[in-house]
Amino acid sequence: MIDAPVVNSAVTGDDDQSILQGIAAGDRSAFERLMRVHNRRLYRLARATLRDDAEAEDALQEAYLRAFRSIARFRGDAALSTWLSKMVINECLSRMRRRSRRQNVIPMVSTSSQSEILSICADESEPLDAALARRQVRVLLERKIDELPDSYRTVFVLRSVEEMTVDETAESLGIPEETVRSRHFRAKSILRESLAQDFDLAERDVFEFGGTHCDRIVAAVMSRVDPAILI
Repeated sequence: MIDAPVVNSAVTGDDDQSILQGIAAGDRSAFERLMRVHNRRLYRLARATLRDDAEAEDALQEAYLRAFRSIARFRGDAALSTWLSKMVINECLSRMRRRSRRQNVIPMVSTSSQSEILSICADESEPLDAALARRQVRVLLERKIDELPDSYRTVFVLRSVEEMTVDETAESLGIPEETVRSRHFRAKSILRESLAQDFDLAERDVFEFGGTHCDRIVAAVMSRVDPAILI
């Protein structure tokens, strides 16, 4: 079996500690539980960085596999969520560098134009169902987030969407807390200028991560996990 990680209970939650202990004991279901606990936040982080749904899924899978292979080296100096976030960010940055070297232009936004979405939202010829209206605003907000500069976009998703603290965001991204504050403020200002009153309505719903989506990532990763590593 792999060596049990040294867990600092002061910075790692009880649930994370039990998950780590299960992985160390060779329990594959513990690693699956780890993914389900952290899936939504990490997917949103990858999606905010890469601005592409499919590539974000691929990056998240690779980051999970890297975490699985190196879990014995986790020492609890930071929260498990922060350690995993850094894994995801590193994988995303690596993909962006490779993409840049290939000089490959990848379309990152929907083919629907912003004017089409705005016209749908503004159409008063017939009443819209509340859920449909909310979805339309969310789609627009996601597009606007994609248009933010990279440094603002990632900070915004971690702070406003995932509601991570300033110090958690700073540690995850490896930047000073004051930089987190200034980038977050600027990102929200840009979005508010574009969306006005629609901003607060939609920000909690961006980059939806449903049960089927979660199951697909878990199944894909578990199919590639080598049980021999746990022996």
